[in-house]
Amino acid sequence: MSSPIAHPRRSPRQERSRLMVSRILDAGRTVLIKHGYDGTTTNLIAKEADTLIFIEVKTRTSPTAPEVAVTPRKQQLIASAAAQYQELIDHNWAIRFDIITVNYYSPQNFTLEHFKDAFFPGL
Repeated sequence: MSSPIAHPRRSPRQERSRLMVSRILDAGRTVLIKHGYDGTTTNLIAKEADTLIFIEVKTRTSPTAPEVAVTPRKQQLIASAAAQYQELIDHNWAIRFDIITVNYYSPQNFTLEHFKDAFFPGL
């Protein structure tokens, strides 16, 4: 009886996720030590962790999947705003575009889903 073969992308992706979380937590500690509580921002932590994440949040109260609202045109608009922000903060590290969806039916009945690397402009 042979052992099951792991999906070739699953293990590296999980390992990359663990490494990213570790980098973000380490970055948070570093920024807190350097700048103190009042001087700590998510931008400083992202910069320290080498990743700037742009997140589009979409909420729906109907059965329509919220992520379909992030059309190619909407992606262009997000990318344009991201480019302007990167220039403003003198960006020189990795970026990622995520989507978080909320299917909301009532305060007790909703679902959240996080799509990491949901799109990358120009690809």
